[in-house]
Amino acid sequence: MKLELDGHAAYAYTGGRPFDAALPGIVFVHGALHDHSVWIQQSRYLAHHGHSVLAVDLPAHGRSGGTPLGVEAAGDWVARLVQACGLGRVALVGHSLGSLIALEAAARLGERASALAMVGTAYPMKVSAALLQLALDDPLRGMKLVNQLSISGHASKPSHPGPGFSLHGGNLALMRRTHAGHRAGNLFHADFAACDAYAGLAQAAPRVRCPVTLVLGARDQMTPPKATAELVKALTPRVITLPSGHALMGEAPDALLDALREVLQAGA
Repeated sequence: MKLELDGHAAYAYTGGRPFDAALPGIVFVHGALHDHSVWIQQSRYLAHHGHSVLAVDLPAHGRSGGTPLGVEAAGDWVARLVQACGLGRVALVGHSLGSLIALEAAARLGERASALAMVGTAYPMKVSAALLQLALDDPLRGMKLVNQLSISGHASKPSHPGPGFSLHGGNLALMRRTHAGHRAGNLFHADFAACDAYAGLAQAAPRVRCPVTLVLGARDQMTPPKATAELVKALTPRVITLPSGHALMGEAPDALLDALREVLQAGA
């Protein structure tokens, strides 16, 4: 689905079903150097089982125009997109950088947010100075490093989870394509700098009015489960841990979907 927001194209994938604002809504927010496609399995299932789905492309990512935004500004953008689509109450699901953006969107939507799921998350989501510099000096090398750290095994079930699909190859190709699609600057550095800079938990948490769930990968090297202590203290969430690395959507697609179905039931 294509919209216009702030004078730029804004794209949201609806899961292969016509968008119907009267149905319970769920918004998926991708992470750094990703787009809506990382949520294909979960978004398609829920769109075909009674939900209005918006798997967004954040500004400067995928099919959405504009410039990269910091976490707070991106959270505001997501909240305004929800309003522009005419959704009432909506669940918010975000991965990595997108988890922080979903948190900010939930804070802005208040009672209109029915549930918040933060997948592969951490706070603070600090990024090493070496990786930020590598993003500037040699983006492809940096992407390969991030790819290696994001996926906990060589393959899963096997591969993606079916033969002929590569988690490593697919994720690297997506990062390269997303980075190349933003020609006005270095999207790799902008996304990871946004993760590193975010310090808004204390301001956002008191404004979140919905149940919160953290869905974590036990083998996650990018946002290890131990890095969620401040989120647990501020949000008192339910915590679900899956046998996965950082790329939960691809490594544990069925288990993640089951977790999200529980999240939606709790927020109904």
